[in-house]
Amino acid sequence: MTTCNEPDRLLALRKLNLLDTAPTEAFDRITRMAARVFGLPIAAVSLTDSDRQWFKSRVGVVHTSIPRIKAPCATVSGSGDMLVVNDLQEDPFFRDSPLAHSGVRFYAGAPLITSDGFNLGAMCVLGLEPRSISSTERDALTDLAAMVMSQIELQHTLGRVDPLSGMPNRKQFIEDYADLQMDRPHGEPRVAVLVNMANQEQLNNAARVMGASYFDDLMNEAIVSYRAVMGSEHKVYQLAATQFITIAPPGTDDGAGEGSYRARLAHWLDSRGAWSTSRFVTTPAIGIAPFLLGRTDCLDVLRIAQNAMQDAHQTGQLIGSYSSAQDDAYRRRFTLLNAFDAALADTSQLRLVYQPRIDLTSGRCIGAEALLRWRHPELGDVPPGEFMPVVEQTSMVRAATSWVIREAVRQLAAWHAAGLQLQMSVNVSAANLLEADFVSTVTALLNQHRMAPGWLELEVTESAIMENQGTALATLAALDQAGVRLAIDDFGTGYSSLSYLQSMPAHVVKIDQSFVRNMAGGERNRTLVNTMISLSHELGFRVVAEGIETDDVRQLLRDQGCDEGQGYLFARPLAPDDLFAWCARAEASEAAPRKPWAPICAALPSLAPHTAA
Repeated sequence: MTTCNEPDRLLALRKLNLLDTAPTEAFDRITRMAARVFGLPIAAVSLTDSDRQWFKSRVGVVHTSIPRIKAPCATVSGSGDMLVVNDLQEDPFFRDSPLAHSGVRFYAGAPLITSDGFNLGAMCVLGLEPRSISSTERDALTDLAAMVMSQIELQHTLGRVDPLSGMPNRKQFIEDYADLQMDRPHGEPRVAVLVNMANQEQLNNAARVMGASYFDDLMNEAIVSYRAVMGSEHKVYQLAATQFITIAPPGTDDGAGEGSYRARLAHWLDSRGAWSTSRFVTTPAIGIAPFLLGRTDCLDVLRIAQNAMQDAHQTGQLIGSYSSAQDDAYRRRFTLLNAFDAALADTSQLRLVYQPRIDLTSGRCIGAEALLRWRHPELGDVPPGEFMPVVEQTSMVRAATSWVIREAVRQLAAWHAAGLQLQMSVNVSAANLLEADFVSTVTALLNQHRMAPGWLELEVTESAIMENQGTALATLAALDQAGVRLAIDDFGTGYSSLSYLQSMPAHVVKIDQSFVRNMAGGERNRTLVNTMISLSHELGFRVVAEGIETDDVRQLLRDQGCDEGQGYLFARPLAPDDLFAWCARAEASEAAPRKPWAPICAALPSLAPHTAA
């Protein structure tokens, strides 16, 4: 019985990966046999695509495909029955077909039907003269079509076996999992175990030194030893060059006892000392993923097993178990990542807020740091500490920084036009420092808004510079040459070597808030911050302290000679209009009695930029 649903038929055809593939002798041999059996000049294995007949094998045919319209093989694929046309030119339907116009008179085709009942096309023979077909020839053509299908199914089967290891592959795992769910559909608890024999760095190093054959030997040795320790009933599937997966027998749990499955896995890993291939150069990791048959999709099992294995690698453990909490966190990060791309296009979701920077000696507000905020239409306000680390790991960080700089410079120009002369600080990432046109883009934006470069300060972390030190320092030097001010952000949390600081063309050092908040905790913390301030001044930097939340800390920093500060003591990040009003109120209170640190909006002091020694 054939299945006539055309979308499903096309899907079944394309899953076989036969269309537009190179000729193979296995199919050509059958086609030549068909031409000889019938004594005809033309024979073909024809596959019916959505708009064409494509020939996987052909004899006496020049073209690799013909239009599907009025093609006899298309009729065969639609009906699922053998079709014989004694004379195409006399047939009411086919006399106008491309075949008839090309001089073909006789056609006979037997359907190519899969085990699922989908008709792929036809095994056909054609002649240039009218003729009939005997019952014996009908049987022969049916047998030839069956031979073609056997070859197709054989190749499809080979597509489920890794050609090098001989192990069943990911496709086979998915099919076997589906069969397992059909046998036991009522939510039986099971455990999948995914083994990765090497992390990415080890893979790269081994490939460069020992070549791809090393991985074949590694996997063969690992799988043989795995079965010896864990049991021969484990069917092992190879997922990737150094990954395999198995489903543990029924009744297996992820217990912690000596006789538990996890303990047996640990014992197998301990036996690596006897392996000859990988004991010194690889670090395996195992992910354990419990699931319920009939309730967990196969691709979800693969995903959560990969997650558990990745967690094991990242934590330095050898065995990791799936954590629903971790999985929810990964899913949310992925959701945010996809949603942020849309937010960049729909900028009503994104906005900037600005945190004032205060001169600790005069108490005046002399600048503001632009901070990105995101209000998702469904998730609400997404904390920057949640979405920015995710964005910074992708190419979207460049688009994000570009949006922030454009909006910040536009706002800076608006403030200046309204009489509020502040310096604007913007954070940039390592990826931005590697952009070939980053400097020209920034300077063009400043020119567009007629802003002097010195009113813009770009903040970059120490770790961002060290990722690609040569290119990053060259970009910073070009920005410095253009007159843009530069700040080292989160100082003290990165490399902070003296040689590195000496080579930095920066003007400002921003001490990370983790050091500032701990100043009230003891003399040792205060000494550490004092050393940072003194060292930075000695090297010619202006110093800004982040995270000032109490007046005691503000006073300590001022006494130690810190130049500027920002933090909740002065103000939380403000919307543009709120910052303007905040500065206006501070300026109006200048004549009234106030605390020494009460902020007063003022123009940026005409200080000569510090130059690194």
